[in-house]
Amino acid sequence: MKRVCIVSQHYPPEKSGNASRIYDTAVHLARLGLDVTVIAPHPTFPTGSFRRTWKRSDVQEIDGVRVVRLWTWQPVTRDPGFASRMGYYLIFPIHAALWLLLARNRFDAIMTSAPPLFTGIPGYILKRTSRVKWILDIRDLWIDASISLGFLREGSLFERLSRRFEQMCLLRADLVGVTTEELGRRISSRYRVTAPMELMPNGVNTDFFSPRGNGKKQQIIYAGNVGHAQDLDKVALAVKSMNGTYNLKFLIVGDGDIEERLKDLVKAESISDSVIFTGILPREEIPRLLSESLIGVAPLKKLENLEYAAPTKAYEYMACGIPFVGCGSGEIAHLAEKSGAGIIAENTPEAIAAALISLLEDPERREEMGRRGREYVVKHYDRRSIAQKLKQHIEMMAWTEP
Repeated sequence: MKRVCIVSQHYPPEKSGNASRIYDTAVHLARLGLDVTVIAPHPTFPTGSFRRTWKRSDVQEIDGVRVVRLWTWQPVTRDPGFASRMGYYLIFPIHAALWLLLARNRFDAIMTSAPPLFTGIPGYILKRTSRVKWILDIRDLWIDASISLGFLREGSLFERLSRRFEQMCLLRADLVGVTTEELGRRISSRYRVTAPMELMPNGVNTDFFSPRGNGKKQQIIYAGNVGHAQDLDKVALAVKSMNGTYNLKFLIVGDGDIEERLKDLVKAESISDSVIFTGILPREEIPRLLSESLIGVAPLKKLENLEYAAPTKAYEYMACGIPFVGCGSGEIAHLAEKSGAGIIAENTPEAIAAALISLLEDPERREEMGRRGREYVVKHYDRRSIAQKLKQHIEMMAWTEP
């Protein structure tokens, strides 16, 4: 039996898209016959949502997967400062590296999931000190996105050091996984990559996320991280402009850095009756809420450094049989076009409202788009199939001599 360790900054009960992705991947790999260990911090994200703990480690067996929780700094505010974020991002991978050094002969392969960039630290150290095979799983251009969103200054020492470390990781990895083809092209154009690069999409659990027959409500929905990369304020203003006619509710399911700022906008615009913040809900409730909604929204900001992103939430909307209205360009636009399940609007309240209205006034089109979306993700983005391909890569690498 091949032994694999997955290092991830997020894991359930955290509700982020990558927490669910890593959980599904780990469980499917275990069911496919691998011995799977996940190393993650104590639950922290969204920051401020969990109690801080000083417990050094905790080990549990969950759904056939050994889950090792390690201590890291845990920010307690919703939008922590730079130093607090860096403590959270840096201490965990260093702790994980130390834990793995003591257990380095236990695993045939290690997969580190980034962002944050620093989860590559244990993979890099183990690759230098043992014969373990390393899969570098890259989900976005974390450095570029941080610059675009104003968290990191271009040309700064921190940026230069981060890029140098990313290059070191790309030269050491045995396999580089990317979530979209555009992400792979951008990595290859900026860095020297010597390992094979494979498409490992975010995907969706199509058994869990499926249409639920409880009828529709006059609502649209956003389910995901309430973060800086999302133009949720423009969706809220779009709903305000429509509600003289459509009496539409906008559900925001999740939590994140900009939630308080968004609540202030909703209050200032007097739309608290139309924009509903549910906070973080149990994962088991999400498919029902999606299925009851008319439309899902995925309003990425239109930034060049987000063009590679295909949000997990869009796959979840499609799996539950509802169309989506997205913003942004690049991969999300390609997904909308290829699947026939989405409409891309410009990042303005007026354009978003026009896209929503076009679907609200055409129930047959909504139903057809929902059907196409479900068929598309079942065929191309089911996480069981993605895990099966990953298992094949792990087994091939484990038999290959260094």
